[in-house]
Amino acid sequence: MTSLTDPTTVVAALRAAGCVFAEDEAELILTTARTPEELAAMVARRTAGEPLEHVLGWAGFHGLRVRVEPGVFVPRRRTEFLVDQALAQTPGASVLVDLCCGSGAVGAALAAALGDVELHAADIDPAAVGCARRNIAPYGGHAHTGDLYDALPPALRGRIGILAANVPYVPTGEVGLLPAEARDHEPLVALDGGGDGLDVLRRVAAGAPEWLAPGGCVLVETSERQAGTAVEAFADAGLSARLAVSEELYANVVIGVHDRAVSL
Repeated sequence: MTSLTDPTTVVAALRAAGCVFAEDEAELILTTARTPEELAAMVARRTAGEPLEHVLGWAGFHGLRVRVEPGVFVPRRRTEFLVDQALAQTPGASVLVDLCCGSGAVGAALAAALGDVELHAADIDPAAVGCARRNIAPYGGHAHTGDLYDALPPALRGRIGILAANVPYVPTGEVGLLPAEARDHEPLVALDGGGDGLDVLRRVAAGAPEWLAPGGCVLVETSERQAGTAVEAFADAGLSARLAVSEELYANVVIGVHDRAVSL
């Protein structure tokens, strides 16, 4: 009987389970597992449909290895485009907020690129906040639990240079059409954006001017078909709004800049 430690056997098991990139996944699992028993457990979890990142315990994101725990939203590669747009828009930002932070991948990537910053991450899901806390700890970051801006320390009002919000934007009626990996293993609150998918985005846009520093920016990822409506929501909130698109990553990021001082 062939041992599961044989790479060919692992590839065959993953391919039989429908993993499209079976060879790449097998290599990651084999190099991450510390014992034959752990390897067997990881292969069993992956072939049962659990996301690869949950099985590994980490995801590669913007050059970092970000911890991703079971039940926490997995950072997507396309969201690296949001990070790049934030860095290009406000390269001198010193106060960063990662709202709807999930694992805290966006905040960690921004802090890693910018250096000495004040970093805050917030999410309504306590499991996500616990995971984010561990990922942003190397950057002196602070993690908060709560609903959007309610989670943030009041002292941040009018001071935020970059407000990155990876909001849920799948319309409620389409959540059931998502791949099983997301639908069955990621929290619904990180996926379901309401009737047209933009409920949370609108709330982020409406509150942003109160929290952004003059010249600060808020960035939100959305889909191509929602982009026009999302830009309008940013403009309606009093932000200078534009859309940035990466065809390579299939990424659409709405960017809103706060041009006016806020009366506190």
